[in-house]
Amino acid sequence: MKTFVVLGSLLAAMAVAAGAMGAHVLAGQLSPKQMETFHLAANYQLVHAIGLIAIGLGATEYRSRFVRLAGWLLLLGIVLFSGCLFAWVLTDIKFFVYPVPIGGTAFIVGWIALAIGTYSGCCGEPKQDE
Repeated sequence: MKTFVVLGSLLAAMAVAAGAMGAHVLAGQLSPKQMETFHLAANYQLVHAIGLIAIGLGATEYRSRFVRLAGWLLLLGIVLFSGCLFAWVLTDIKFFVYPVPIGGTAFIVGWIALAIGTYSGCCGEPKQDE
């Protein structure tokens, strides 16, 4: 599950960089509503990147297909939610708005999958390698 730690770390760094870019480079170029959307995308990316890191670190303890699924769903959510919001704000191409709700849904289902995987992994089920 190193993959989730590495991806989460890189995506967290990208979220911080995006936030800084929004605050210092784009501040005068975007409308207040666009800035709000840009910062929302950066915040959601950062929160879910930290979730990916937690999944990667906890995956050795909770070896469940649901935990792995949670990681992939959070990654999908980052791409579709944050990525599409960034693309929409920066290009003004309306097409990028349409996948955003799918990304939000991936976030929600990912967190639920993590809860299921953690619960099932800690309540008497043996790890896969046992």
